[in-house]
Amino acid sequence: MRLLTSILLLFTLISCYQPERDCKKFKTGTFEFKALVGTQLETTTFKRNDSIEIDYYQGKADTSSIRWINDCEYIVQKINPKNRAEEKAIHMKILTTDNNEYTFEYNIVGQTNKQKGTAVKVK
Repeated sequence: MRLLTSILLLFTLISCYQPERDCKKFKTGTFEFKALVGTQLETTTFKRNDSIEIDYYQGKADTSSIRWINDCEYIVQKINPKNRAEEKAIHMKILTTDNNEYTFEYNIVGQTNKQKGTAVKVK
């Protein structure tokens, strides 16, 4: 009986846990995102305001428009795409926040394959 009570208590405590999700403080600012590209760890820096995001990668800048769906989700689309792949909009969703970083998932709008990443607010 004690084991059953302990298990029920554990499930109750776990189900009440809500990860932090203060998305508003990540709507604007300067951020860094690191990703493994082949065998190299590459860093992208991006500056975001309410409607524009400028990405800096390998010495080049690229501007995208942003349309916020809610405080934690937005659609990003390149303003001057260079090919068909860059024309596709990307759905971004902030999953959790912690101090100066957030974990997000993203996918091309209309597709189900999602990927995750973590961005750090540097300014």
